[in-house]
Amino acid sequence: MAKEARPARVSRPLLGVAYMCGACALFPIMNGLVKLLAATYDATQIVWFRIVVHLCLVAVVFTPQLGLALFRTHRIGLQTVSSIAMLVSTLCFFSAVKYVGVAEAISISFVSPLVVVFLAWPLLGERITALRLAAVALGFAGVLVVIRPGSAVFHWASLLLLGSAFCYALYQIVIRRLAGVDHPATSIFYSVLLGSILLSFVLPIVWQTPRSWQDWLLFLSLGVLGGLGHYCVAKALTFASANLVAPFNYTQMIGSVIVGYLLFAEVPDLYTWLGTAVIVGAGLLVTWQATRPRQEI
Repeated sequence: MAKEARPARVSRPLLGVAYMCGACALFPIMNGLVKLLAATYDATQIVWFRIVVHLCLVAVVFTPQLGLALFRTHRIGLQTVSSIAMLVSTLCFFSAVKYVGVAEAISISFVSPLVVVFLAWPLLGERITALRLAAVALGFAGVLVVIRPGSAVFHWASLLLLGSAFCYALYQIVIRRLAGVDHPATSIFYSVLLGSILLSFVLPIVWQTPRSWQDWLLFLSLGVLGGLGHYCVAKALTFASANLVAPFNYTQMIGSVIVGYLLFAEVPDLYTWLGTAVIVGAGLLVTWQATRPRQEI
């Protein structure tokens, strides 16, 4: 029997960056729709729609192309970790976005690519330098500017957003480990499989029938936007290193400001802009060093 071919890692950094930017154009739209639905529906129900539609969409689109290979993984343990990380990250974010602005939520979530940069060394063996460590520290300082712990504007939901960011960082690390081992479509299928099963047991407790066809449409669109977005992330991490593409998560801020303003008349305050600028600056510093030619020491 012929040995099954596995997708090879291909180093195409610009294509990896393009895929990541595509994902970051989709996620703010999804987050805005989540905030709309969260005013009426329980976060668990919203997450269930998000991941179940994602799961079905991946199966329908890729089964004709890949057949049973879509469900065949060579790293079931890593896929399980990926699914748990995605579930916890999504639950935390969807629970928190009801209470904070779309742009502010994204600003806090920007700690995720910084954690990726930090963890890529021990978990992926990707080189980390003193400059990158300094950039990570600078980025965390920017997050504190946005959150302002101890101040009157601090909201407990910010802690959920931090938890979401750390879990999403773990998800990205695992996806990078799976790149070149499992097909990207397989990874995004398994990333929501366990969560879909677990939340299906909880759903009857919190279920509220959508009140209109518009709400049904919003619920269904979450899975489409999320599925496409995470497929782009998986492809990005196939073509480029995690610490290169991760800082491009910051492009979500542009879409988040637009979505927040159009849907909720939200305008980020000065501290949100300042903190975001610090975080983005740290990310660009990491990206600049990652793309420099290496010098022999």
